[in-house]
Amino acid sequence: MQSYNDAVSGWPDHPCIAKQIGMTLLAFLRHLLFCACLAATSALVVRAAIDARVMDRPNARSAHTIPTPRGGGIGIVTAFMLGIAMLYGFAQFSRIAEPYFRGVILSALVIAVVSFIDDLYNWPFSVKLAAQVGAAITAIASGLFVSAIRIPFWGVIELGWFGPLFTIGWIVFVTNAMNFIDGLNGLASGVTLIACLFIAAIAVSQGAWFVYFAAMVLAAGIIVFLPFNFPRARIFMGDVGSQFCGFMLAMLGVAAARFASVDMSLLILPMLLSGVLFDVSFTLVRRLFNGDRLTQAHRSHLYQIAHRSGMDARLITLVQWGFAVLGGVVAMVFVASPPQIKPALPLLLLLPQMAWLAYVMLRARAVDLGAW
Repeated sequence: MQSYNDAVSGWPDHPCIAKQIGMTLLAFLRHLLFCACLAATSALVVRAAIDARVMDRPNARSAHTIPTPRGGGIGIVTAFMLGIAMLYGFAQFSRIAEPYFRGVILSALVIAVVSFIDDLYNWPFSVKLAAQVGAAITAIASGLFVSAIRIPFWGVIELGWFGPLFTIGWIVFVTNAMNFIDGLNGLASGVTLIACLFIAAIAVSQGAWFVYFAAMVLAAGIIVFLPFNFPRARIFMGDVGSQFCGFMLAMLGVAAARFASVDMSLLILPMLLSGVLFDVSFTLVRRLFNGDRLTQAHRSHLYQIAHRSGMDARLITLVQWGFAVLGGVVAMVFVASPPQIKPALPLLLLLPQMAWLAYVMLRARAVDLGAW
């Protein structure tokens, strides 16, 4: 498979720039064709999952009112695992160290299998958490963890023993954040798709071909699932989709943290997921201060409060997609910016989040939702 790396190597010295551009475009079209094949596979699996009729029946916390098939995320998982297997076997341009590759594959399998079984049997949160920690440890055991942070004007800070612990916490948090946010049609899947496209573009600029290809493969599985789920849901992706997407985004964040030429590259994924992470963080902190049990199911995420206050579910989803796009634009500016302004850019994303929080609170008070 022709790579960008192969296509653009030696560019400045090549006598025919037009030919090099053509080679680059051809490589990109080949990658798109491969992703299209994965997308078609995902669509077939999602269609089969709909026919299997594993139903998600509405309860007091549900946004839907009629029984709807779930488990559509198995199509996303299937497309990703096929893609990553091809990457492992044939795409030499994007290979990473063998232990890292095995760590990605094994940890992805762990989270996929456990979350799929959870869709069937509704395991308690403690079991899901143990599986998430186990998958994270599998990745870390291969050497995939944040070992250092490069800070402007300071240099590289080695994290030592704190690196693996931080990475476990990061992976578990993002995995659950995407799971928690998967409560409205298209919300989690759309945010994941947007984040994947931006991280792929950023990875190209850094020559990080594994991150580029993994993000594109994940996007391929999601892009055909989305029409099945938004604006009207014929199937939900379930835990197998939301946990898997969260886990893989967290892993891409760990890989992005290793971009050697970008100070504070650890912040790239948090910027892309700013809407999701703000919603989940605010909700957890508020419930903690209220004395609520954090593992108890509830309907008090900001997006759920907005929906309960009467806001159209499709509009809420589009707002969250907008946050993801804004985060992607800021992340791309962040990567290209000089070190002295990098620390301020992520803080800019707090402004729309605070505006959204204020708007949701006003709506909640207007319809008297009480303490939410």
